[in-house]
Amino acid sequence: MAEPLFDMSATGRPRILILGGTTEARQLAERLASDSRYDAAISLAGRTADPRPQPLPTRIGGFGGAEGLAAFLRERRIALLVDATHPFAARISLNAATAAEMTGTPLFALRRPAWEAGPGDRWTCVDSVAEAVSVLGDAPRRVFLAIGRQEAFHCEKAPQHSYVVRSVDPVMPPLDLPDVTTILASGPFAQADEVDLLERHRINVIVAKNSGGAATYGKIAAARQLGVEVVMVERHRSADVQSVGDCDAALERIHQWLSPVKDRGV
Repeated sequence: MAEPLFDMSATGRPRILILGGTTEARQLAERLASDSRYDAAISLAGRTADPRPQPLPTRIGGFGGAEGLAAFLRERRIALLVDATHPFAARISLNAATAAEMTGTPLFALRRPAWEAGPGDRWTCVDSVAEAVSVLGDAPRRVFLAIGRQEAFHCEKAPQHSYVVRSVDPVMPPLDLPDVTTILASGPFAQADEVDLLERHRINVIVAKNSGGAATYGKIAAARQLGVEVVMVERHRSADVQSVGDCDAALERIHQWLSPVKDRGV
């Protein structure tokens, strides 16, 4: 039998559920794991085959949409929901916002700021991976695909290009392309290593999602250093919820909302 996520016998400690899967979620979990004021747990979607162990009790797998998550929030008497999922996990974020509204559960998002183009960057900004593939053009190019595995299939519509695809887990089913190289790896990725990768594979364009954060920014800095074009898939706002940009701000928000009465001087 799996270990319970929360101490169901405990009283007086508000329960926090983190919807995780990002570096920031793990950082927040590490901080909450050592804070005896709260009873916290983290939930992972289960899209990675072998996720890293988390510092908090962990649930893996979907909830069954917004209604399933709402039922979980009610049954476990969750005092606060933190959406610290990937910036492109739009469906999960929408389900979180809907479930929070259905149950009256306080919610905020921990969302790292998006990258911004600077001097020397050669960005073409698009709204989707499908559009990114289309703007690569008809002439054969050497493409570094750094978007994860779930939408890599869009490249099959442009088989004239040579692709280097990097993801944590293998793309399934394998891409039906004449020239594709797969790299299985997870960040963080240093700029020097990314320069080496781009030069070794003679990459002349990168397709990336604007996920923000430092862990995967190395490829963007490497592209700037080498003058390589980046086709950047921009974010879409999926839910109108309050958000913070880093772990410290998230902790401040938690303390403001959930600190015991005695801590507020009442």
